[in-house]
Amino acid sequence: MTLMKAADDRLSKGIASGELQCVYWPPRGQEAIAAAMGVCLRRDDQLVTNYRGLHDLIGKGVPLVEIYGEMLGRQTGSSRGKGGTMHIANPECGVMLSTGIVGAGPPVAVGLAMAAQRKGLDRVTVASFGDGATNTGSFHEAANMAALWDLPLVLLCQNNQYAEMTPTEHTMKISQVAHRAGGYGLPGVRVDGNDPLAVVAALTEAVDRGRSGGGPTLLECVTFRFRGHYFGDPMAYIPPERLAAALEADPIPRFRSRLRLAGICSEADLDEIEAAAVTAVEEALTAVLTAPGALVDELDRDVYADPRNCPA
Repeated sequence: MTLMKAADDRLSKGIASGELQCVYWPPRGQEAIAAAMGVCLRRDDQLVTNYRGLHDLIGKGVPLVEIYGEMLGRQTGSSRGKGGTMHIANPECGVMLSTGIVGAGPPVAVGLAMAAQRKGLDRVTVASFGDGATNTGSFHEAANMAALWDLPLVLLCQNNQYAEMTPTEHTMKISQVAHRAGGYGLPGVRVDGNDPLAVVAALTEAVDRGRSGGGPTLLECVTFRFRGHYFGDPMAYIPPERLAAALEADPIPRFRSRLRLAGICSEADLDEIEAAAVTAVEEALTAVLTAPGALVDELDRDVYADPRNCPA
């Protein structure tokens, strides 16, 4: 969680100062959910995430150099700088897709889960998306197909309470995203997305269900995004008192306090963890900024199976 926060803080600082140039959708405030995924998922389990996925990528083990490299258009990126912020993938770590289209991830995750099922693998696929995605037809089609075929899939909604600039109470009549599960005959679970242990418990159950042949789960993790829809978003649509209440529930200081009070970590231990995260981020960014940019020769690579068949 501290590494995710440090990575987000440094990127935000760099963009704000003009040091770095990229478009960015911050996940600050949602770290507990992605950290839980990092604990619960195996390396070969697959993840489909979206453009607000910095924390998900870190949780799944994608190296920071590859993440920053992709965002900043450098050859160190996971796709050698061609995908940008919205389209980061690393199949070796199980990250199969980051999508820039709201609701586009779940159908792809259905295909990945179906492939695992047909191959007899005990691999689980997680589709990570926001509350806005659950209002798209693609989400409902994916949920129905996954339930019908008992696929090893977790539909993980990071409900940060705003679909771009629109609060959930203006986009759906139901009070919980998890209630949508009943329409498809699959389990729907709602947890505090700012409590990493609560997310671990619920996600572990969902992953075990999928891995053992019990089918998919819709898991709603209620959280909040602290920096708006995109970096630089003035956030005028969020009432100040609502944002203040959300900041009071910041999962990172809250869990830090929990670890200290339980005697699991001392203040010195926690300071060391946070300092190590900042150091790792700075080292990764230095490596990226000194790396060459994406090459023109890369234009045809990864587009055609055989570059010689590229249209003239």
